[in-house]
Amino acid sequence: MGKRINVALLGLGTVGSGVYKVMKNQLPEMPHKLNAELVITKILVRHPERYQESVEDPSVLTTDFQEILEDPSISIVVEVIGGIEPACTYIMQALKAGKNVVTANKDLMAVKGGELLELADENGRELRFEASVAGGIPIISPLKDSLAANEITEIIGIVNGTTNFILSKMTDEGVDYKPALAEATDLGYAEADPTADVEGYDAGRKLAIMASIAFHSRVTFDDVYTEGITGITAKDIAYAKTLGWVIKLLAVARNTGDGIEARVHPMLIPQQHPLSTVAGSYNAVFVHGDAVGDVMFYGRGAGEMPTASAVMGDVFSVARHTVYETKGSTKDNVYRKIPIKTIDEIRSRYFLRMEVEDKPGVLATIASIFGNNSVSIEQVIQKSKVGDDAELVIITSKVRERHIKDALLILGSASVVRRVATMIRVY
Repeated sequence: MGKRINVALLGLGTVGSGVYKVMKNQLPEMPHKLNAELVITKILVRHPERYQESVEDPSVLTTDFQEILEDPSISIVVEVIGGIEPACTYIMQALKAGKNVVTANKDLMAVKGGELLELADENGRELRFEASVAGGIPIISPLKDSLAANEITEIIGIVNGTTNFILSKMTDEGVDYKPALAEATDLGYAEADPTADVEGYDAGRKLAIMASIAFHSRVTFDDVYTEGITGITAKDIAYAKTLGWVIKLLAVARNTGDGIEARVHPMLIPQQHPLSTVAGSYNAVFVHGDAVGDVMFYGRGAGEMPTASAVMGDVFSVARHTVYETKGSTKDNVYRKIPIKTIDEIRSRYFLRMEVEDKPGVLATIASIFGNNSVSIEQVIQKSKVGDDAELVIITSKVRERHIKDALLILGSASVVRRVATMIRVY
């Protein structure tokens, strides 16, 4: 069997249970893959009595992190409890105690990733976090290693399965947001409180992690503009489909030369784009590098076993380094200080749906307001009536966000405009 490597698992929830199962399933393969045996000797849980039948040896269950910290035989700590605290304290203490750490914690890595990676480097330990972004899809390692010889200029991703399921349901069946969310909740794709998903926060955290690696410049969650899908309607999706577009919640990071764009929001993308066909709870990340061109990573972005797959991939990497007495580089490769653009500075095209008076001269008035605010109109469609009013859909040319906001502010007080119902950015 070769070397025995002891592992501590922090948490035995959905992901922790998956890690336990994968570890057990891989036991016969370990001599061939690792020249070692991985053994979980401690599992930190709050209520051991709940997990007596979930593990082969209940004596490994503990409520005391100090037992793990003070055990010199444990060389790898796997953190899957989530949240900022106590996870941050546990990881810092483990690194200082000379233990390698594998985490799936996107919340923590999006906020304190730089600090933790620096601590790992100072202590000569590894901190790996593949599972913190896009579940079972390998994206962190490719960005750090396989694509390291590229100047990456763009990352666009569907990195939240809940919102992608909801938007796919709305697109395929023509239902509105609330019934689609209800089905997502019934099927277990959405939490009882879906705020982090539907408002874009979950995707924003993942984008911060990817952008920091790809652009070698620190991007934190607070730097990411987030906007959710709660205002998207079946009518918006139907209009988009008519025009040859699909609406997705996209995480977008671009290194533009004069600053980094980091934003999460609904977006119209062409039906021909590879991301437009990513349906249901699947995730995908589209990356552009100067040498490789365009590449896309696709698969299950969450769930017990896909996320456990990513966690265990990191554990295996650390184990190999332990066996062969080498050290994989997890040094924080942030060496640039590129400014982060505010949303008002970013240039986009816009899809606008508005209700206006149904009379001659209205479009001329709207066009004049847009023109006075540096907004050009590319396309106008009048599809239906709303009572006595007309409904217009306008696609603009590319314009700075602050200019479209100025124009919409004036439109809101114009007598011929009843309301601007929707504003969605266009890829």
